Amino acid sequence: KLCRATLLSPGQLVVQNTGIKQESKAKMCWWVCFRAGYHSESKAKEYKHVCKRACQRAVDRLKAGALAVEAVAAALVELEDSPFTNAGMGSNLNLSGEIECDASIMDGKSLHYGAVGAISGIKNPVLVANRLLSEAQKGKLSAGRIPPCFLVGRGAHDWAVSHGIPPCPSEKMASKFSLSAYKRNKRKMELAEKIDTGHNHTKKRRQSSENENGSGCLDTVGAVVIDLEGNVAAAVSSGGLAMKHPGRVGQAAHYGCGCWAENACSMNSHSTAVSTSGCGEHLIRTMLARECSAAMQSEDAHQALLEAMQNKFISSPFLAGEDRVLGGVIVLRCCRCVEPPPSQNIQGILVEFLWSHTTESMCVGYMSAQDSKAKTHISRLPPGTVPGQCLAIEGGVCRLMSPYNALL
Repeated sequence: KLCRATLLSPGQLVVQNTGIKQESKAKMCWWVCFRAGYHSESKAKEYKHVCKRACQRAVDRLKAGALAVEAVAAALVELEDSPFTNAGMGSNLNLSGEIECDASIMDGKSLHYGAVGAISGIKNPVLVANRLLSEAQKGKLSAGRIPPCFLVGRGAHDWAVSHGIPPCPSEKMASKFSLSAYKRNKRKMELAEKIDTGHNHTKKRRQSSENENGSGCLDTVGAVVIDLEGNVAAAVSSGGLAMKHPGRVGQAAHYGCGCWAENACSMNSHSTAVSTSGCGEHLIRTMLARECSAAMQSEDAHQALLEAMQNKFISSPFLAGEDRVLGGVIVLRCCRCVEPPPSQNIQGILVEFLWSHTTESMCVGYMSAQDSKAKTHISRLPPGTVPGQCLAIEGGVCRLMSPYNALL
């Protein structure tokens, strides 16, 4: 049964039904995309439509025989191309009025990882991250050189172009939404700079910080996927905080912070895929993606994620000086299971899907290959709660069915 848990304060937990129906048995694959931050009611239709398209894109690839890592990259491309997301086209502009993007992808089967940071002039940063991952899987370069898994700035751009990824003129990367936001934020900063120093300095710095780190600027996009073979993958992409300093690299490019994917092995009984969104500095200092993945090896996934978000994020000693800790995660956890008689020779994959956020809202889309269309949902903190100081958790369970010869 799907439920919603809202942590109002340490030790005070309210659980409610979400109204989302539990998924039935699915014959193929499952995937989810999300963005955390603030989602206005007036644009709710657009946000949901973007998620639906991304879901369909991923499922189409899976139906065509693609593995999880290929499907998750396809989903991110769709999200990056939307003017309503802070990723790829239409990303936030930095202090210099330029777009610099971060992205990463991880394959749970090979455990390979690819990432780019502060890259400009590339329409789909996730394609560069994915190409880095695939090139690394080929082995060492000439003279025994180790291939890169993480490139930044101009070097990342030049590597992408040399590997067949077309450049995109920087002036075409901005959307009317991102340009409008940049002009608005620039006016605010110019006004703040006119304020006399002295007793107003602290106030000015606080106002600037609140403007840059408001939850409306934190809508990183990400996805997690499981394919028919049980492989998982995760990816994340972001244009970063509005008015960020040029060269700043957020959590979307950092290992263990933006995304994580790991197939089950002798040490871990569950496969896990995690993608994060929110304030990059908060997510980097807590390595939230990897922390949530590790927590998912516990017996109760819902309780484990709740405790991870509370203890490893909101109450993390690494963020002790922060008034509001802003972030969100989407998680897949799966394991092999055997159907009871008379289908005892039929194996399936039990999949638990959860999302949690401390931001005002999170837009989520999810779909299995048997679905005719994706389902979407905007999760919101209850009225009266303070973003960054409380959290919401939602999720559910489905079973992916397919004949297997033996348990793995």
